[in-house]
Amino acid sequence: MKIHVCGSRGSTPTPGRDFCRYGGHTSSIAISRDDRPDLLLDAGTGIRRVTRLLGDRPFEGSILLGHLHWDHTHGLPFFAAGDRPDARVDLYIPEQDGTVEDTLATFMAPPHFPIGPTDLHGNWRFLHLPEGTHRIEGYEVTAREVPHKGGRTFGYRISDGHVTVAYLSDHHPTSFGAGPEGYGPYHEAAVTLAREADLLIHDAQYLDDEWPTRSHFGHSTPGYAIGLAREAGARRLMMFHHDPARTDDDLDILATQWSKTEELNVITAMEGETIDVTVGG
Repeated sequence: MKIHVCGSRGSTPTPGRDFCRYGGHTSSIAISRDDRPDLLLDAGTGIRRVTRLLGDRPFEGSILLGHLHWDHTHGLPFFAAGDRPDARVDLYIPEQDGTVEDTLATFMAPPHFPIGPTDLHGNWRFLHLPEGTHRIEGYEVTAREVPHKGGRTFGYRISDGHVTVAYLSDHHPTSFGAGPEGYGPYHEAAVTLAREADLLIHDAQYLDDEWPTRSHFGHSTPGYAIGLAREAGARRLMMFHHDPARTDDDLDILATQWSKTEELNVITAMEGETIDVTVGG
């Protein structure tokens, strides 16, 4: 399984020379078994990079939205490989009230945007996804609700039968209390998703020393991500959803620190990077 980091940033895009190496696009991960991505996790502005990965080919696959905040949806109308007559796109959102089309139209329709979701070209299906395990594009996908402020949020566990990737891009475990280190408990849904994953992609937006003043924003810390990876026996951890103020120089320092974590392989999400996920990480 290949993981293509198309957008690594959280909250809002961050253009500019200070954000070139780790990237300024918001959350989007593309998964492929060869060189053709067919399963996308979130549709932040980074989804535009998927079109480049496909060359002149249309997208034929599925998009799983973890939740509906702007930094995970703003790329949808700009996803050129999906907005063409020969494309096939199944778009899933966490199951909730109302049709998917009407839910998406709350931010993607006039007067907020010139077109609505049903105006996209190609064969689009808009689908609710309930919690549980599903077969999507030939992958086994487990969806579990995780705490995050401002709307129902899913974490995902994806397996191709050989390797497993867990994706908890936005996660606020202190909704369940302080936990052992003060960053939230290692609750059942998170541990289940991350259990012995070959790669865990996890929210690391706020640093541990920033937590006292930012804990109410609905995100997580590197300290929690490391603790969860250890608790669940994940074999590799990717720090993801970087704060928009975090520059390349800042992330260089953090990446060096994180890479020295004992008994755990920790990497830092970098836009444009492709990772071959193998058994054992």
